Amino acid sequence: MKIVVLDGYTLNPGDLTWDGLKLFGDLIVYDRTSFDLQDEELIIKRGKDADIIFTNKTPLTRNILEQMPNLKFIGVLATGYNIVDTIAAKERGIVVSNIPSYGTSAVAQMTFGLLLELCNHIGAHNESVCKGEWTNNPDWSYWKYPLIELSDKTMGIIGYGRIGQAVGKIAQAFGLKVLAMSNSPRQELESENMKYVGLDELLSKSDVISLHCPLVDSTMGIINKDNINKMKKNAILINTARGQLVIEEHLADALNEGRISGAALDVVSSEPIKSDNPLLKAKNCIITPHIAWAPKESRERLMNIAIRNLKAYLDGKPVNVVN
Repeated sequence: MKIVVLDGYTLNPGDLTWDGLKLFGDLIVYDRTSFDLQDEELIIKRGKDADIIFTNKTPLTRNILEQMPNLKFIGVLATGYNIVDTIAAKERGIVVSNIPSYGTSAVAQMTFGLLLELCNHIGAHNESVCKGEWTNNPDWSYWKYPLIELSDKTMGIIGYGRIGQAVGKIAQAFGLKVLAMSNSPRQELESENMKYVGLDELLSKSDVISLHCPLVDSTMGIINKDNINKMKKNAILINTARGQLVIEEHLADALNEGRISGAALDVVSSEPIKSDNPLLKAKNCIITPHIAWAPKESRERLMNIAIRNLKAYLDGKPVNVVN
């Protein structure tokens, strides 16, 4: 059995092992193939004889799948699986499995890493000290940006699934009150410090808004000019979910015009980020290169689930099937 990993480097740049997959067949791992369909021929060339394919961001369209006659199983090395034409795969009898729940703790941690950086500007103050500005300062303490205390403020969480709930738990530990929006509210989670509300109330009452919802038609561009205008002027936006949840031109304008206080984003609409993305020059905007999922512990968990997904399929009991 031939197993091909189309784009393994991001998951495993050398600090993990592919040995678990080698147990099931002849394994070929390509560090990078492409996430650009202009390289469709290369994708087909590398996967055309495979029985099993693992992909992270390399697309598998209907046309590509039609050129892979032996393919029986696709393992998506991520939670999101929009890079695979799941309908075409199902028509061809190809099982597609994804990796749910591996990064809950890591993404919740990153959410607060981004938030605390906006509140305390730790990196900028460290740089200031290293440049000698403290040594040569007439005062024993100084700050280059306004500092923000989170206690007794309100965090609005759009999307209150596993990750949203993990963020909510940390928020309450910081003394924040939580307003949550969810299509599947769990009333037993409500308390004095956490309640479900509609979108307008969440936007208008929250000091911090954090996005943890899936990207579907109803959430595409949910952070737009109209909804930004419903936010407090001191509001902070955090996005560790999907870049397309935000209309980036609208957010950049709001930041530059002072209609909200700041934003911190681990995702953008097109990745890698394009050089003309307006958020690159927006005021008080932090952007990181989609790393919330990437601690080694989280990536190990992802790898182990991918191996279990394949084993379950080969045992005739596929799990985490998305088609």
